[in-house]
Amino acid sequence: MLRIISLLFPVWAIALSGYAYYYPNYFLAMKPAIPYLLGVIMFGMGMTLNKADFARVIKRPGVIAIGMLLQFGVMPMAAFLIASVFDLPKALLIGMLLVGAAPGGTASNVVCYLAKADVALSISLTLASTLLSIVMMPVLSWLYLHQTVQVNVADMMLKIVWIVFIPVLLGVILNQFFARTIARAQALFPLLSMAAIVLIIAVIVAANQHNIDSLGLLIAVAVMLHNLIGLVFGYSVSKLLGFDIKTCRTLAIEVGMQNSGLAITIAQLQYKTMALATLPGAIFSIWHNISGAVLASVWNLRWRQSR
Repeated sequence: MLRIISLLFPVWAIALSGYAYYYPNYFLAMKPAIPYLLGVIMFGMGMTLNKADFARVIKRPGVIAIGMLLQFGVMPMAAFLIASVFDLPKALLIGMLLVGAAPGGTASNVVCYLAKADVALSISLTLASTLLSIVMMPVLSWLYLHQTVQVNVADMMLKIVWIVFIPVLLGVILNQFFARTIARAQALFPLLSMAAIVLIIAVIVAANQHNIDSLGLLIAVAVMLHNLIGLVFGYSVSKLLGFDIKTCRTLAIEVGMQNSGLAITIAQLQYKTMALATLPGAIFSIWHNISGAVLASVWNLRWRQSR
């Protein structure tokens, strides 16, 4: 039952976003809660990690390094180029870039499981990119945006530490020392994380109701293209490097699926006067789960046919 609820994430996100679009006043008051909701998501991620996950990062340095180069090389560059070609407003450029500079999304682990990819590698890549994002996200934001808008690298770095690193660390510590006590409730953390991101998306939709009317289709196409580039480059580059099919699928999913909740939160905290900067992350949150689910279904079917 819990798995079915999780798989229907895009449905819940679209449904609540639709409600928020027509009745925004119910959600606008929750904007200050977005950083705390993301903290809940990252805490949930930490609760699924243990010492073995950290050890795997060290044991597979080659594939982890390729994953990080794709994650922090392809995605921010693709975001910047798409925003430039589409001639997006400054706020949307910021939002697109923050999505591109974000680490891999936690939903990628579920998608990898459904796609018959390498789940252990997926967790290792998500963990590595999440830890690296403390430095990479502020630095990449400055690199691509400093000529357009002020980027306070130190301040952004500190915010990521508080809303990403510390909740993940707390989750890991609790899981390490109280694993038996919390084992029964551990399955609920992915659902709690899903509920938090669905609520974040709804709040952003409510805050951007008027912008969606005029720019919704344009930014949706830009986000879809961004996600597609990540999936294609993740798969094709790893294939050219000679990795096995499971690794190629894993890298495609990890590169294509971003922690868009973090992008939303940083956009809200760093650029408070530009509500539009949060919109790419909200749309990406919905879309990458849809594309990931479709891709997982196709690869799962191919796996069954090959048996």
